[in-house]
Amino acid sequence: MNKNNNDKPITATKFMKELHRYKKGSINRRHFLGITGLGTAMAVMGTAMPSLYSSQANAFGDVGDRLIFATWPNYQNQVNLDEYTELTGAHIQVNAFGSNEEMLAKLQAGGTGWDVFVPTNYTISNYVELGLIQELDLSRIPNYDPSANNPKFSDPATVNGKVYCVPKNWGTTGFIVNSNKVTSQPKSWKDFFDATMGKASGHTILHDYQLTTIGAALCALGYSFNSIDAKELGEAEALLIKSKPHLFAITSDYQPGMRSEDAWLSICWNGDGTQLNNDMPEMQYVIASDGGEIWSDFYAIPTDAPHLDAAYAFLNFMQDPYVQARDAAVHGYAPTDARAIALQPDSLANDPILHPALELMNGLEFGAAQTMTDPIRAEVMARFKSA
Repeated sequence: MNKNNNDKPITATKFMKELHRYKKGSINRRHFLGITGLGTAMAVMGTAMPSLYSSQANAFGDVGDRLIFATWPNYQNQVNLDEYTELTGAHIQVNAFGSNEEMLAKLQAGGTGWDVFVPTNYTISNYVELGLIQELDLSRIPNYDPSANNPKFSDPATVNGKVYCVPKNWGTTGFIVNSNKVTSQPKSWKDFFDATMGKASGHTILHDYQLTTIGAALCALGYSFNSIDAKELGEAEALLIKSKPHLFAITSDYQPGMRSEDAWLSICWNGDGTQLNNDMPEMQYVIASDGGEIWSDFYAIPTDAPHLDAAYAFLNFMQDPYVQARDAAVHGYAPTDARAIALQPDSLANDPILHPALELMNGLEFGAAQTMTDPIRAEVMARFKSA
């Protein structure tokens, strides 16, 4: 663990200050590695640890002046994006989306201009089948080490023996509750919907994302998160429509509503749960006792990416263990890469939201590919939103 002269872990702010001093030449490498603790980490991990920013600016070559990056809300460390631009000269335009269905529709329509996007595990085979995603040339991503990644989370990147993505991180889908406002301590999706139509009426957010919103309703009724059974989906639709008059909003960007306390309850990804809890301890993240989702996200390159060199440079940059660890420190999702995990301070390594107890995850399911294109689920979500 990194420690300073007061025998306390180095803060992210202090780390970045020392990094910029090192890059400007104000301090030497020995001082930088010593003050940040990275020298110890390198000694422990030996040759498995790449050098700091192993891809220097001149190693990227000419990648052009821009990169169009499609990702989820609150999901990147801006310092990393700025660092990439500084190293390559390519400025990043970020496009945010709220669901994998939205991402699929835009890619199918064409003309997105995206160079890199962030698909979830269950969607990748669909993208391959539809010809919307490129097979990766791993020789252009030397920072990626397949052996360092947990196959439970990284395997969906490989379809028919070909690699189409590199891992970003993994997480869970549960809900966030403002415990000062909702004192009943909901533990399940059934509790969640009861509170929505009870004391939290007018203060609940559901995702604008059929997988999680329909999945939550299915779990509340005792069904699989991934069900495509028409009868079960009909019951889930009835529950969602019954709850709609009690909602504050339907959106996948729910942090603003929770932070303003206009919303007290929301479907939530655990990284957002970490961010909210860090700033407002009354915000409690819950893995529902009656089911939910476990997932992994990836970096991928669309078939028609206009800035291919910039895209590969970005994927390689984001696979640097230090960059991954720095990303996780901000967005609150756990890396799949053991090299990055080893760099996390104890405060993150032992965080029960990032790394929940195994018994809490027993009822969670990985999203299933068929849910993304199932017409009944699509119709249920459309009727719910228009009701």
